[in-house]
Amino acid sequence: MMALGQTLAINWKCGHTWRQASKNTLWCLLGCAIGDLGTIAFFQFMGIPWPTLAIMTLAIINGLLTSIALETVILSRQMPLKIAFNTAIGMSMISMISMEAAMNIIDVLLTGGAMLTWWVVPIMLFAGFITPLPYNYWRLKALGKSCH
Repeated sequence: MMALGQTLAINWKCGHTWRQASKNTLWCLLGCAIGDLGTIAFFQFMGIPWPTLAIMTLAIINGLLTSIALETVILSRQMPLKIAFNTAIGMSMISMISMEAAMNIIDVLLTGGAMLTWWVVPIMLFAGFITPLPYNYWRLKALGKSCH
């Protein structure tokens, strides 16, 4: 593990770390997307006339919750449930919040609101993956910490 002052000198070309950071980010994306996209779809299909900001806020909260729940389930196969939950809660909120924000900003910019269409979902997921990836790499390389 490197000291804080050494974090700027990390090797950004380590293929192993990029693969691990990508794997971790994909698990996080899966958990976040379930709650986020599910919330937007619910409001869209039910025709509930909430303001876009309210739907997006709830989508972000639900995305965070489902990500934590998925991580708890995954980790509970390796450790007791209480420890798995505490580990999941201790995941990088910076990574998850940036992922959620990127997905929802793309949705609003491309559709004008909280709206899922066949062409916007892949773009949302790509933005949600790529946004926290460098941070997750840095966290692994500089701090030896993983969000998963």
